[in-house]
Amino acid sequence: MMMLCGNESTMPQTLPRSDKRTFLVVDDHAMVLDGTLNILRQEYPQADILTAPTAQEALQQVAQIVPDLVIVDLVMPEAIGETAQANSGLQLLKTLMEHYPSLNIVVQSAHVRTLVWLKPSIDNHMGGFTVVDKSQPVKDLLAIREIRNGLQLKPAWMQVLQFAFQDSLQDTAIAKRMNVCERTVQYYWIKIRDVLEVYPEKDKNLRIQTEVRAREAGLID
Repeated sequence: MMMLCGNESTMPQTLPRSDKRTFLVVDDHAMVLDGTLNILRQEYPQADILTAPTAQEALQQVAQIVPDLVIVDLVMPEAIGETAQANSGLQLLKTLMEHYPSLNIVVQSAHVRTLVWLKPSIDNHMGGFTVVDKSQPVKDLLAIREIRNGLQLKPAWMQVLQFAFQDSLQDTAIAKRMNVCERTVQYYWIKIRDVLEVYPEKDKNLRIQTEVRAREAGLID
């Protein structure tokens, strides 16, 4: 099994329900689309929710009004009348990240492993980026709510918090669980503290300070 040492992909921040938001859902499967729309309307009743069944239409809509969040299926047609394929979704994602580097993106697909082809683009993307396995209940789309109060933590950083403060694991054990080197876990801690604005203070335990701040932010129970 491959061990990863380096940066990981980002995760979208929570979108405050009180603000007027615009979402774009890109999916050509009617049943899944309806389920996604129902979830979003329940959680964000004031939001404008747009839809697109093809990659071409998605790009046109984003160009007209850059949404706060784009939810993308990987397997889709490039244009009306064409066959749905994963390459269309991958190319759409690549184009969105190149032209809209701060765009918040959720990939909702049963073929998430194909995202490995976009790993460099995902690593460099400045907006939020998360993945929802389409084989799981559609309500899991709301995993984007893991980030609260405008904080942005990558999925791997969330795992570090959970392993450390819910499973009481030390860094060596966390590295084994995540299949990364311990140096990578230490790097994650640096990034977590930067986001949480936790810095060394005399006579204070940095790990405990991080835990307190993460609980205050609602990132861990």
